[in-house]
Amino acid sequence: MSTSGKATRIDLFSLKTIQMKTFHLTWLSFFICFFGWFSHAPLIPATIGPDLDLTRAQKITAFIASVGVTIIARLFLGYLCDRIGPRKSYVGLLLFGAVAVAGSSLANTWETYLLSRLCIGVIGASFVITQYHTSVMFAPNVVGIANATTAGWGNLGGGVTQAAMPMVAAAMLSLGFADSELSKWRPAMFVPALAMVVLAFLYWRHTTDCPDGNYDDLPDSRPQAASGGTSGLFMDAVRDYRVWILFLVYAGCFGMELFVNGRAAAYYQDRFGLAEGSAGLIASLFGLMNLFARSMGGFLGDRFAKTGGLTGRVRWLVMVMIAEGAMLLVFSRMGALPVAIVTMVVFSLCVQMAEGATYSVVPFINPKSLGAVSGIVGAGGNVGAVMYAQFLLRSELPLQDCFYYFGFVVAAIGLVGLNIRFSAETEEKARSEYEAGAAMA
Repeated sequence: MSTSGKATRIDLFSLKTIQMKTFHLTWLSFFICFFGWFSHAPLIPATIGPDLDLTRAQKITAFIASVGVTIIARLFLGYLCDRIGPRKSYVGLLLFGAVAVAGSSLANTWETYLLSRLCIGVIGASFVITQYHTSVMFAPNVVGIANATTAGWGNLGGGVTQAAMPMVAAAMLSLGFADSELSKWRPAMFVPALAMVVLAFLYWRHTTDCPDGNYDDLPDSRPQAASGGTSGLFMDAVRDYRVWILFLVYAGCFGMELFVNGRAAAYYQDRFGLAEGSAGLIASLFGLMNLFARSMGGFLGDRFAKTGGLTGRVRWLVMVMIAEGAMLLVFSRMGALPVAIVTMVVFSLCVQMAEGATYSVVPFINPKSLGAVSGIVGAGGNVGAVMYAQFLLRSELPLQDCFYYFGFVVAAIGLVGLNIRFSAETEEKARSEYEAGAAMA
């Protein structure tokens, strides 16, 4: 079943092993965190914005704040996973997120609203813990698809919230929890907050830091036990040029997903004149592709590794990044609603496959610094989203024109990925571990 305690296969409908319990609780926790993180996005244009009298610049600034603070949070959570383990890290983050999301309902000025969005942005770091935890639970022959699936199903939260939060807010008004149409968003925020509390309890009770137990009980299993402490692990990751290439790559794929998740509903309302509910439903299609697209990216990364080793994983990543850039160019030129929806879905498939392909490479960059590498690369996605939003804010170009220029940027970043190299020794070790895991699956 395992090599060094790691699962060599994914028994999707089983909860008998700690690996599969962790698998399902990581993606569920990530899903709820993303749901809460983007819970404001579909409500801003027609509800939150008018309620707080927000300007266009303030709406974009709130998005930048919520995404930007996650850069720091992801770096810190990567360090924290190496330090205290993913179990304590996730429970703490879920409880903080519950307070932040529920607390946002009390905002009544631009300043308090901005502060609440900054706090909510911290829960975007949940991705790093998810990838860390599945990486230590699954063997090389399935780690790509394990990482991609937990991340992809978790990312569904960003899509589901686009469709669900307008309905949740409407329900709060009809049930009498809100005084007016504009204030219905306030009680709606308690729904994702409550879900985070429930997941924190389940995570604490049913997961462990690694296959053999918790770091507190098994001090030799901590990553820093075999290296120069947690700080040394972090600096090892910082000095590795491949980490920064993947940082750029993730800015090109996940950064774009964050940007589109934050602006898609408003895009369809502004460009095609759709109502809040209809725009949210269409925008949700972008995130819903995570149901299988990111898993496909990780699965194909594992398949390319079967014949091409780690270099095969990198080549697949480059190909899908170029495809993402090309589809973004096409989507940006679509002026008819039906065609725009179809091309957005294809573009979404490429985006999320690229994300899965990225984290099929990450576990092999520096296994001893896994938390730090995951944190730095994950932060790249948020840096990308902030840069895209800053360009939109400062250029004042229509969003479709920004998409057009971003398409060229994404394709160029994909080509940079060709510079990721592995030593012959690392390739051979990865190949032998892959074959050992496949033989035991």
